[in-house]
Amino acid sequence: VQLQASGGGLVQAGDSLRLSCDFSGSTFSDHAMGWFRQAPGKEREFVGGISWSGSTTFYEDSVKGRFTIFRDNARSTAYLHMDSLKPEDTAVYYCAARKTYSTRRVYEFNYWGQGTLVTVSS
Repeated sequence: VQLQASGGGLVQAGDSLRLSCDFSGSTFSDHAMGWFRQAPGKEREFVGGISWSGSTTFYEDSVKGRFTIFRDNARSTAYLHMDSLKPEDTAVYYCAARKTYSTRRVYEFNYWGQGTLVTVSS
């Protein structure tokens, strides 16, 4: 499995940004997806997850109501749409995949993308 995250960039506080994660090497719809982020000097943390079908999503509390995860199984792509961005959202964002259900735990994901940097200026 290969994951390619893209869409990061420099934005201002309050702006929106959409990240994409292109999946290849296996059957996308067999895999649940997760988004994580890692700020400088901090551990990687959970942002949100989505089931293989897209019917179930869940989020870390600080992004609830601002971030939305969805997927297009026909395109083998997962998305993280981010609204009302804050400076504290600045981090490298990673997508991850695993078979069966999604989870908040970093160590339970088998496959990782390379990360895309999101910088939010105040």
